[in-house]
Order: sequence, then C-alpha cells, then structure tokens
Amino acid sequence: MERKSDKHIPLRMCVACRTMRPQEELIRVVCSNGVAEIDSEKKKFGRGAYICRSAECIARAAKKNVLARHLKCSVPKEIYAAAGETIPE
Repeated sequence: MERKSDKHIPLRMCVACRTMRPQEELIRVVCSNGVAEIDSEKKKFGRGAYICRSAECIARAAKKNVLARHLKCSVPKEIYAAAGETIPE
C-alpha cells in the first residue's frame, strides 16, 4: 500500500541557477509554434523550461537570455516581466 508521504515528487532544474527543485516551486515557460508563454497549469504542449520563483533567477535568465537558448525560440521581455509578477511576496 502506498501512503501519501511516499508519493513521488517530480524534480526539475532551473535554467538560470541550475538547481533541482520540486516542480511546483518553479515557473514553466513553454514554446509552442514559435511563441513563448508562461504555462501556469504545467500542461501545455511544446518545449518547456523551468525557472525559480525568485527575482535573482528571473533577472539572471533575462540578462543571459537562457530561456531563448533552452526553448529554441525568441522570448520577449514581457515573459520575464510576467514571471516576475508570479513571485510570492
């Protein structure tokens, strides 16, 4: 019998700081048909990349343009601004 505490928690790597974190703690950005967008439900189809919910990681990703490299599509600055809005206070 499987208990709730034994349930598998998926881990994903932040593309900015390269640390492994539980998937629920990260923001997923997906590139579908050449358009990048934030995937809040983490179920959209397309190539995805994860980034931490911290201002430092979002700023690092914007400065080095790592999301565009990982997603292999152009990522507008509005995506980074929208990701910054999801940071808990």
